[in-house]
Amino acid sequence: MLSEYIRLAMEQAQYEIIEDDKTYFGKIPGFDGLWANGKTLEECRKELQETLEDWLLMSLRRNLPVPNPHQRV
Repeated sequence: MLSEYIRLAMEQAQYEIIEDDKTYFGKIPGFDGLWANGKTLEECRKELQETLEDWLLMSLRRNLPVPNPHQRV
């Protein structure tokens, strides 16, 4: 169930190249304040997923609402 949630959220990730230093920036719409960057797209994707996992666990521990990735498509 948790891995399915993460998979669905990651499918909606958006990436762009930062022109100044040619690194990648990634975010997931609806997940405010959640972002990552990396030297390569793969590094950015991995960092974004790790950040999502930490963000989700913290939100659940604090009984904060989390976005429904099924409604984000």
